[in-house]
Amino acid sequence: MRINVSSYIPGTSAVHACDARVKIVLLAAYSVTLFLVRSWMGLGLCALLFVTVAKVSRIPARRFFGLLVPVYVIVAFTVLFNGFSLDVGQAASAAPPALGDVSAGVLAAWEPVALIGSFGLVPAGLARGLFFAVRIVLLVTASLVVTYTTTSTALTDALADFLRPLRRLRVPVDDIAMVFSLALRFIPVTAEELGRVHDAQQARGASFSEGGLWERLRAWQTVLIPLFVGLFRRADALAVAMDARCYGAEPRRTSLHDRRLAGRSLAVLAAGLALCIAVVVLL
Repeated sequence: MRINVSSYIPGTSAVHACDARVKIVLLAAYSVTLFLVRSWMGLGLCALLFVTVAKVSRIPARRFFGLLVPVYVIVAFTVLFNGFSLDVGQAASAAPPALGDVSAGVLAAWEPVALIGSFGLVPAGLARGLFFAVRIVLLVTASLVVTYTTTSTALTDALADFLRPLRRLRVPVDDIAMVFSLALRFIPVTAEELGRVHDAQQARGASFSEGGLWERLRAWQTVLIPLFVGLFRRADALAVAMDARCYGAEPRRTSLHDRRLAGRSLAVLAAGLALCIAVVVLL
């Protein structure tokens, strides 16, 4: 019962050294590019761009694709519902589905194939389903590049910088950034606490895989109650620590490091945005 939710992977690659604000902006541009691309050629270029950045970051491929089991379920349903039809005759006579008007590639001209009665395979729909599946996987893995190469502190500072214009509207930007930082920090803490309580209750004889549904839920009750009690205790200790350090005494936070964008980061930002625009315009 161990959940590996550690996000940041220390490294010295160029992706690690890039400014967090640049990575977030490029991730947003890459996501928009994925949804604007309509052809397999453009999607292939987006995949090539991801592979290049992942290679430069020196993050093992298993770290990208090992945590995507829920995503695999979603893409499997996407391919299934697009690639098969309960009435292939109607699918053959109907107009192509307007799901983003993406290309079906070489399968666009293939006729639907009946498998069992009226149920059958729709090649054009299968191609579109695969297109959507690849798009979803690239979107998730691209976000993992940012989280694996950026510390939670850097992400929090980047969020505070993006929200800085809202200070004129009296929005508590620094408090929002602090809450974001604490949420990121408590994810691995909660997972670790869950595994510890689960192992302790299992050592005391609790059975989580035997009996009916009600018995299993009652077994998990012995885990969830101590887990929430421990989390409230941690939250109370954190509040006392922040109060002892006079958090909120000053109207604005100070920063230990200089957070101005370097020339190299600006060059990376310009090059990345230019690539995304070129892919959308040309393909």
